[in-house]
Amino acid sequence: MTPTNNAWSKSSWKEFTALQQPLWPEQTEVDRVLADLSQLPPLVFAGEIRALKSLLAKAVRGDAFLLQGGDCSEDFSKITAPKIRETLKVLLQMAIILTYAGGKPVIKVGRIAGQFAKPRSSNTETVNGIEIPSYRGDMVNRPEPIEAARIPNPKYMMKGYNMAASTLNLLRAFTKGGFATLQRVHSWNQEFVIQSPMGRSYERLAKQIEQAIKFMETIGIPTDNPQITQTELFTSHEALLLEYEEALTRVDSTSNGWYDCSAHMLWIGERTRQVDGAHVEFLRGVLNPIGVKIGPTYDLDDVKRLIDVLNPDNEAGRITLITRLGMKKIDKVLPPLLRGMKKEGFNIVWSCDPMHANTYTAESGHKTRNFNDILSEITCFFETHWSEGTIPGGVHFEMTGENVTECTGGARNIIDEELHHNYLTTCDPRLNAEQSLEVAFQIADMIRS
Repeated sequence: MTPTNNAWSKSSWKEFTALQQPLWPEQTEVDRVLADLSQLPPLVFAGEIRALKSLLAKAVRGDAFLLQGGDCSEDFSKITAPKIRETLKVLLQMAIILTYAGGKPVIKVGRIAGQFAKPRSSNTETVNGIEIPSYRGDMVNRPEPIEAARIPNPKYMMKGYNMAASTLNLLRAFTKGGFATLQRVHSWNQEFVIQSPMGRSYERLAKQIEQAIKFMETIGIPTDNPQITQTELFTSHEALLLEYEEALTRVDSTSNGWYDCSAHMLWIGERTRQVDGAHVEFLRGVLNPIGVKIGPTYDLDDVKRLIDVLNPDNEAGRITLITRLGMKKIDKVLPPLLRGMKKEGFNIVWSCDPMHANTYTAESGHKTRNFNDILSEITCFFETHWSEGTIPGGVHFEMTGENVTECTGGARNIIDEELHHNYLTTCDPRLNAEQSLEVAFQIADMIRS
């Protein structure tokens, strides 16, 4: 059976092979949790999802730019108001840099309020000579390297829902309640960033924005409108745990369409995007914008079939292809992909994930990424699109507002030997706030070009 020759329902994915799913010890408890989840209110709403899709349609044409970023894997213990605020701050800073210095509207999509599950290369790992289940994200099990912590617990799905609801509640308060007003653009700068080269560059830009707002007020243009006092932030995560996603999929009363109301945008990973797989079957039937991660070993015909299945009407804003190719391979493997999709006439938002294919392990044993490698892949991404006559529509980062030392390089030139100073991630290394600002200024120059 293939996803195009059967009737879709929100549970039809169960007829297909579902990879990367937890090995739950007891299905009865899983069913009980899913039944409870299916009765709870949606986390996001169909109208919001449609609004995001409309904005992404502009990015297809080059009239907007997608900024997608946040944690590699959200940690339940770090779902606190200060940490949510700091992540929002750096996203707002990056967006204002890209908008003001780059001269293009920015669509802000967080890897937040639901990025609690992670795919793994193996079901198990060996720690101190003992084989234990792999950590699959806080919605499945715990990161502590002991067997008891790694047993999948379905109750964590309910905790994930509650954590996502709390996060969304705070994000909506921040983005609509005055924190995100452009009059507060200075206050978004984190303390540890202010005295850095990037912090000072941001302060200069913030001052220019402040002067522009004062000028508008002086000549009588109202500045108390939502465009200045509020902002839109959408949520996204990898749609990995299909049982959870199904439980939060609802029919919209105004359009009669099905929407996965766990997030505004969902993406499908490199490990689960099989055309005849359960994840593709599930996602083809929901009306959310869908991201698809594409690695350097892609098969062009498979990608074409995948887009045909997920977006048979070629709707602009429906599909974002997120390339994760690596700075050593992108110049060779991106051009044929662009040419193939352009030849088919597909409406695509092209986004660059410069993080995942540039990971290496330092001598200290820390997984890390080098800032220059990240920037090199982004630069090649833009230059290749320009040469092929296609549109570089967005970027996708793993980043945080905290002062972490997880990626090397950047203005402070973090070196391998310094990674242990503040290495906090439970999964993959993230850009810190200063590195995020630095890359935003570099991208703004390329957008302006």
